[in-house]
Amino acid sequence: MQIVECVPNFSEGRDQATIDAIALAMSSVSGAELLDVDPGKATNRTVYTLIGEPDAVVDAAFAGIAKALEVIDMTTHSGAHARQGACDICPFVPVAGMTMDDCVQLSHKLAKRVGDELGIPVYLYAKAAQQPERVRLPDIRVGEYEALEEKLKKPEWKPDYGPATFVPKFGVLTTGARPFLIAYNVNVNTKDKAQAHYIAARVREKGYAKRDENYEFVRNAKGKVVLIPGQFKGVQGIGWVIEEYGRAQCSFNITDATQTALHEVFEACRTYSQDKPGVRVTGSEVVGLVPQQALLDAGRYYLRKQGLCTGVPNRRLVDVAIQSMGLADLTPFDPDERIIERRVAKDGPLASMTVRDFVDTTSSDAPAPGGGSVAALCGSLSAGLSAMVGSLTVGRPAFDKVAAELNEAAEKGQAHKEAFIHAIDADTDAFNVMMDARRMPKKTPEQKAARKQAMIDANKGATEVPLGVLERCPEVVELARSVGTHGLPATASDAGTAAAAAATAARGAYLNVLINLDGLGDPDYIAEARQRADKALAAATSGADEVFAMIRERLEGALG
Repeated sequence: MQIVECVPNFSEGRDQATIDAIALAMSSVSGAELLDVDPGKATNRTVYTLIGEPDAVVDAAFAGIAKALEVIDMTTHSGAHARQGACDICPFVPVAGMTMDDCVQLSHKLAKRVGDELGIPVYLYAKAAQQPERVRLPDIRVGEYEALEEKLKKPEWKPDYGPATFVPKFGVLTTGARPFLIAYNVNVNTKDKAQAHYIAARVREKGYAKRDENYEFVRNAKGKVVLIPGQFKGVQGIGWVIEEYGRAQCSFNITDATQTALHEVFEACRTYSQDKPGVRVTGSEVVGLVPQQALLDAGRYYLRKQGLCTGVPNRRLVDVAIQSMGLADLTPFDPDERIIERRVAKDGPLASMTVRDFVDTTSSDAPAPGGGSVAALCGSLSAGLSAMVGSLTVGRPAFDKVAAELNEAAEKGQAHKEAFIHAIDADTDAFNVMMDARRMPKKTPEQKAARKQAMIDANKGATEVPLGVLERCPEVVELARSVGTHGLPATASDAGTAAAAAATAARGAYLNVLINLDGLGDPDYIAEARQRADKALAAATSGADEVFAMIRERLEGALG
């Protein structure tokens, strides 16, 4: 699963028809979802939030930029916010299954397309910057829109993409890649802003003013107040009072959640609140959306503090995070609405079925779900059983010596389980693509050639899904071996069943690889896929047989 966020800022925040036209252009792209539209009249600027599959999000951003070229005229624009383009900035943010480098490449892709197809000059900033002086937006925006005509004539301001030509109606686009920013407030049991600011200043990167023994500011040789750095990098923060809540908050922007974790900020606030008699942290709130990983990390942190297994389902981790950080202290926190991945990456129709409905559908005359989806289901059950054994064992004093290994096995089991569940629907989706290719017209030579290529591509796609399932199976077998060797004796049969289910998944996936390779017409690909499949099948089945035999011997021995 790959999910990217894109936050284009357009220089129009007053004319609703223009705002809606840009929103419509972006939301019409399949695979990308427009989550939010936030206009500002004073700034005359609207922030849009797109999320979805990488290529679709690029297409949606381009559609919005093209529409902005049509409906915005920068020659008449004014507003409180610095700007130099109709679409002023358009950053890409990794959310799930994406690296920062991936997002840098997306910004290059968008920049090239905007430059080539729309004739607009484009600068790259932040993580995508090609020159050190273009990393920061304020440095790129020097002089703003009004300075662009002369600025673009200078060699040092040659655009990264597009012509070095002033486009009066649009200006320039600045795109790039940056980490996800989380707006996060920690609640305290006071209406005294100073108490909240004391805490926030010690957490934020900027820190707080140094004072002498007389409580006077300490100044350096230039007369500036000396600051004592705060605890966390990439964190901005202040204290304020929210009248509607009747209390103060420490308000933070966590500019890089991979550098500073949500729960670390919360725990630091709890620690610093103890400096102030009677002041207590009561909970917290996330403003807007949050990546799932931030809550998973928090859930694991609090489970570890409790001495419990962290290899539990994602939904359990999220619940622990909500409870531990008091995310519902002031207002309800609905994970399905507030977690980005849950907004855009819901389970497919097969994975969402009840057991009864899945089995009934499988047993009907419907061509899908078929063997590939069933194999993936078996893989998920195997991984889930190993995670269960680990979870039941970790936390028991008699197993302290193997707790770390079992906890790791449980965490890996949960990750494999999620991947297998995704493959349940992916296998059927790939089958449907293959059937669509077969239905393509074949009357003319051109149609026949297009159909043949589409069928080859579809067959390869249909092969890669069960091949991916198959290549996970040896790893899942080893999880069964680990929990079967070190887990709670009462769960030995569960570990053995996990091994057996993994072997079934491997054999079923292997057969689906073979049937999709039949008639593919690409000898090199067939040879490579066969080699990968044979290797994975041998490792999975031989390993599963060993685990099954080990546990069978143990259980038979217990019977005498």
